[in-house]
Amino acid sequence: MERESRLRNFLIRIFLSFAIASLFSLPSVAQQSDAPAPAPAAAPSDPATQKPDAPASDAPAQAPAPSTQPAPKKSDAPAAEDTKLAVPQGKTKLEQETGTVNDRILTVMPNYGTVENAHTLPPISTGQKYRLATASVFDYFAFPFIGALAAIDQANNSPASWGQGWGAYGQRYGASFADNGIGTYMTTAIFPSMLHEDPRYYWLGHGSVSHRTFYALGRLFVARTDSGEKRFNYSENIGNAVAAGLSNVYHAPEDRTLGRNLGTYAMLDMWDGVSNLMKEFWPDVHRKMKHKHKTDDAAHN
Repeated sequence: MERESRLRNFLIRIFLSFAIASLFSLPSVAQQSDAPAPAPAAAPSDPATQKPDAPASDAPAQAPAPSTQPAPKKSDAPAAEDTKLAVPQGKTKLEQETGTVNDRILTVMPNYGTVENAHTLPPISTGQKYRLATASVFDYFAFPFIGALAAIDQANNSPASWGQGWGAYGQRYGASFADNGIGTYMTTAIFPSMLHEDPRYYWLGHGSVSHRTFYALGRLFVARTDSGEKRFNYSENIGNAVAAGLSNVYHAPEDRTLGRNLGTYAMLDMWDGVSNLMKEFWPDVHRKMKHKHKTDDAAHN
């Protein structure tokens, strides 16, 4: 019964995140639809007023001599220069310093720490890891999302010892905010700094859907170190375990059980997995949305 309840809460979290994201993205979608149409191209001038072209030379053009050098072979791996040029430039100073692009999912959900179109990047400093975590925890989207989660717990009177009223709602809001914030700092800043692991998500961007899904979920267990090597993701797993343990400090006494701690750990891990999936597939969805928008504009014009 408890397991079904936690699974239901997890699905509610996913539904709420997309519902709030859709609500926040409505103004931007409306703004795009109200954008003015581009000015029509200038009509061609009258042929009678145009100056005649210069007469062509009677001498035939000399064909270039055929090259005796063999054509270079194409390499499957992208060149370092091409990879460097392909890295999109972030809008903020933090994105530019860390090589990431906060391409917001559904235009509003935070997408910090995502690296697109780059296989290798210089390691980021401890300060930059903490800044990535801070940007994610205090992003404007987090506040209404956590508020909705607290409202659900309030409606379910969970935990019952906190009761009802605005004070109880504040306690539930604070507990949800702390769960999210501590988990993010543990997995993005504290343990990656201690263990020299790279908390950024490197977008794969090619292959089948199943292959990319396996890659995104596999990042929960495979980490990239600051030196570019791969190893077990200690920051993700130990960090979420420590966050679940620390939650006993501020959760209600009846929630300070092994079952609730394991549930919190599983919830943090599952949410990070869903986040990785959104980071992996959102650039494709966003690209198709832009293409459709351009196609619709061309049809209207």
